Amino acid sequence: MSDKNRLVYSTDRGRVKDTPAAETRHQGDGIVRIQRETKGRKGKGVTCVRGVDGTDGELKLLLAELKKRCGCGGALKDGVIEIQGDKREEIKAVLEAKSYKVKLAGG
Repeated sequence: MSDKNRLVYSTDRGRVKDTPAAETRHQGDGIVRIQRETKGRKGKGVTCVRGVDGTDGELKLLLAELKKRCGCGGALKDGVIEIQGDKREEIKAVLEAKSYKVKLAGG
């Protein structure tokens, strides 16, 4: 079905919801890497967590737990968890408690 023929709104039924897309599965190499980055963020530092296995839904749950434990904001972008600020040690402690193999990457 092409985009031209896709029904978006109908006066009979109101809004028509799209079918949800399948969740993306992210694969890691078995080692979770935690790195602090400032590039492209106007000097503001964020802590990036890469290499966590799971679907988008599972990563969002982990992100929510990390945000609560660190007391700051964050986001999930293309399988990379971003936590605002330099929270490498707190994140490492949480992930090691969940039996992940963790490395601090970068300087």
